[in-house]
Amino acid sequence: FTDSRTKSWFLVAKPYEGLILLGIYLMFVFKWGPEWMKNRPPYNIERILIIYNAFQVVACSFLFYNAIIHAWGWKYKWFCEPVDYSNSEHAVTIARCVYFYYLLKIIDLFDTVFFVMRKKFNQISFLHVYHHTGMVMLIWGAVTYFPGGHGTFVGVINSFVHVIMYGYYLLTVANPSLKGSLWWKKYITQLQILQFFCFVIHMGALVFIPNCEFPCWTAAIFLPQNVFMLVLFVDFYIKEYIKKPKALAAQQTSNGVGIKNGSSHHTLSVTNGVKKSHAD
Repeated sequence: FTDSRTKSWFLVAKPYEGLILLGIYLMFVFKWGPEWMKNRPPYNIERILIIYNAFQVVACSFLFYNAIIHAWGWKYKWFCEPVDYSNSEHAVTIARCVYFYYLLKIIDLFDTVFFVMRKKFNQISFLHVYHHTGMVMLIWGAVTYFPGGHGTFVGVINSFVHVIMYGYYLLTVANPSLKGSLWWKKYITQLQILQFFCFVIHMGALVFIPNCEFPCWTAAIFLPQNVFMLVLFVDFYIKEYIKKPKALAAQQTSNGVGIKNGSSHHTLSVTNGVKKSHAD
């Protein structure tokens, strides 16, 4: 059954609304956008990116703060928290937080739009597009059927990760000279891997806890999704931060070029036109 409190909310009421939005997104990313940019130079959108990344930092901070204050900081049980479908102030506040998180996932689609505008087509990977479209669909389901309880753990942790992540992008786009000096970009990817590991453990707990009043069928959807994303991010990390540096070191050594301090700079993949990993 759908939640009567959220079923009339914008982009929630009708399933096809979100699907149409994602259809437009995919058509722009793979067809309309590349055709439009074919004979045009990359757009200079640094100011837009500064505003966008600053907004993401503020919005994710707001969401994380409210989730901690109203739920996970004091009230929610870690491994089995039912959904409160009442119209109490607390329950409605949590439902609104889930809805706000859903809107943020829609806004995240602009990451790929910025790829296209900057002609970074090589960065529009399967991982990137799959993650962005999948999150919109999954969180729509959360807003529609279970806006609260156990599943909100995903939004809390992900919002915290995004505060750090978009903070890094904001610094690098505002001051490009920092790109090579910000040592913590590799650890952002490690943090992303850690979040998906936590999601797997947290959602998997539903399988082993009998009589949990949170819809256990959600584990059949969210658990495989989180395992898949964990595998993809681990694969990305191994290729980018283990295999790639070794290959580069071997190449530079064979060319007679040494590597200072035994290391070299490497970048995360690009989202919204700024060097980063594929998470969002």
